Amino acid sequence: MNVLKKDIKFILLLISGVVTSVFVLFFLAIGVVIGKEVNATCKLATEHYGGTCVTALEKTVNDEANPYRVRNSAVWTLGQLGDPKALPTLKQHYTGTIPDREPLDHTLSQYELKKAIRLLQNGTNITAFIWRGSIH
Repeated sequence: MNVLKKDIKFILLLISGVVTSVFVLFFLAIGVVIGKEVNATCKLATEHYGGTCVTALEKTVNDEANPYRVRNSAVWTLGQLGDPKALPTLKQHYTGTIPDREPLDHTLSQYELKKAIRLLQNGTNITAFIWRGSIH
């Protein structure tokens, strides 16, 4: 009976190790994907507007000639970057009213603006350590 208890403990320990490993790998993979998206959005913005990534993204958000999806992507990216210099730009567009549904192609997303503002005001971005050093 004592051997059976040891075997069960070993199996449970093994299972918990596998589950933890899968979670860590998933977390790292998500972080890498987010980083690639942030980097690609920064690159497009800086190629179009010049300057730093944050400045170019702010110009992207403010430029009403851009499609809403492009502007919303810039808002999301600013939130991921977490640079408080972008706070005035985001607050300028935030109304505080978040509708139940927001088609990202037809409006500047108040939900995304709220999330980005929260991240810029000392919110925690738990995946940023994986990719922030790679942004050009």
